[in-house]
Formats: sequence, structure tokens, C-alpha cells
Amino acid sequence: MIITFTELEEFSRTIFAAIGSDDAEARNISRLLVRANLTGHDSHGVIRISQYIEFWRKGDVIPNQTASINFENDTITVFNGNRGFGQTIGNQVIDVGIQKASKFGISMVSVGNVGHLGRIGDWSEKAADAGQASLHFVNTSGASTIVAPFGGTKGRYATNPISIGMPKSDGDSIIFDAATSKLAEGKVKVALNKGSKLPPDTLLDASGTPTRDPAALYTEPRGALMPMGDYKGSGLAIMADLLAGAIGGGGCHAPGVTALSNGMLSILVDPGVFANRDIVDAETNKFTDWVRQALPADLEHPVQLPGDPERKSEAELRKHGITLDDNTWQQMKSTADSLGVTP
Repeated sequence: MIITFTELEEFSRTIFAAIGSDDAEARNISRLLVRANLTGHDSHGVIRISQYIEFWRKGDVIPNQTASINFENDTITVFNGNRGFGQTIGNQVIDVGIQKASKFGISMVSVGNVGHLGRIGDWSEKAADAGQASLHFVNTSGASTIVAPFGGTKGRYATNPISIGMPKSDGDSIIFDAATSKLAEGKVKVALNKGSKLPPDTLLDASGTPTRDPAALYTEPRGALMPMGDYKGSGLAIMADLLAGAIGGGGCHAPGVTALSNGMLSILVDPGVFANRDIVDAETNKFTDWVRQALPADLEHPVQLPGDPERKSEAELRKHGITLDDNTWQQMKSTADSLGVTP
């Protein structure tokens, strides 16, 4: 089915309102989930709603929470997310990071004990909109043990995304955002809902054999995603877990934990505080223009920079609507029905 982004946001909002989220939170969660769909990342869009509501039913996330501070000085704040929704707590955390970096040139903020933080590129974009570069490292504390390390066949951590953002004076910021596994878990879920096969050499079944069947990740015994770039992606995932978990304070991935709790460590840099902003902007524009001008392998597909595909997708889908597969729509309706919400 095709649905406008405004209709999808409103339907999503009513679901979160039904579990007690205040209007600001319900709108914020819905906006960010739908924006994931708009930017072409269905894996982090409304397909997550039924999962979020299940987390709420288990008590793993609590509406309308505010992050509390475990440690703070001029440039660092370590937060406890108090099991709040990631879209709510993430905004609070990054707002503080932006404020500190705008004053001192750099900040580090971290949070643990928080619900799914959504599309991590949102936080890079938020910083870039404030004129700041940023790096974000994410892990989970134990649930979602679905990625095998390089050379292994069993999961030892989650997809541990990394996002890096660089602002541009024309507003088209450079936003890198990727799981450190070959596929984000949500993309496997999307393939399952659509009845599609996965790309080759992305998933192992429970015996350690490569499979293209997305169901292998969700049936017991579970399979495991493979790391992107083999040992390189595996190394990045391990470092992300250590940065977000050990230094960030939320704890590294560990066996026996059933509740999904994200951790994130973010570093924000405001070059306007300590550098000539005009020079930074000029260098950024000059370099990115140079990269774009590379001769494309396919003349019909020019070279793109991180963030370009998302901007193109969002512009198109805002005009023409978002396509949802039948399973995802039925899951949303079923979740809404269970809460007494009518689409």
C-alpha cells in the first residue's frame, strides 16, 4: 500500500499516545520513525512500532522519561536514559552535547539504559544542523546478540552502528550512518516481511552455513549476521561496543541480558569556536566537489556522497507517498487494535 507521510505520522502518533506518551513525545517518536521510511531506511521506520510496543509491555521502555546525569563537567556529560524511548532521550542528550560544543569547541556525551535509539544518522544530522561535526558509537547491553565476529559463527554483539556527520554551508551535510554488520537487523526484518531473499554472504544459519533466508535470524537456534568488510567491520563493531558500553557507561554486550537497552557515546565538534569557519567551509566544499566529480562507473549514476541517497529518497517520498508491504501494515494495525486505536 502507499500512504502519505503525514497520514503515517498521525497513525503512529495515536499508537504512542495510547500507551501514555505525552503529545510531544508521541509526535517526536512518530516523526523520526516515519522519517526513516522517507529517507529509504525502512529498517528503522514504522516496522519498529510493534517491537517498541512489545518493549513497553515488558517494561523495558517507559513513556515520558527524562535522562538523569551520572557525571558532568564543562565538556562531558554521562547520562542514564532511565529506560526512556530512544527518540526522546537521544534528543535530550544531543541537545546538551551541542550546547557544550558551541561553548567549548568540543563535547562528549553518552547515555546508557535507553530504548532503541532509532536511525543514528538523525543525531549526526541534528548536530550538523547546528553547524557541528559529530561521531556516534552505539551498542546494546545484551539483547540482540546477532552478529558474529570475523572468523566466528555465533553472535557475540549487536549491529553496533556508527554515524559521522560533517556540516556543509549549503545545508547538504555529509552524513555517514551504517551498521557494522553487512546488513542492519531491521533490513533482515524488512526482507522477511516482504518474502524476499537476502543478498549472498550476509547471514549465517545456526550451523554457521551462509543462507539467504531471513527467517534464520528469528528462529531458534538463531543464525548470525556477518560483519561488514570482514575483519574491518568486526574491529569497528568491537570498538563501538567498548566506547559506547565501557566508556559511555551503559555496559558492553553481555550474555544473559534479555531487555534491549542501547548505549551511545557521541563526540561533537564546533569548528566555529576554534577555527576560521570560512576556511572549514571552503575546504569541505572543495573536497566534496572533487569527490563528486569522479568519473562514475555507470554514467547514469553519478558518484554520491554520504547523505545524498537519503535526501533524494526523502524528496521523492514526501511527494509520492511511502510504500509499505502488507505484513508491516498488518502488524501496525494489529498493534493499534490491541491498544484500541483505529487507523
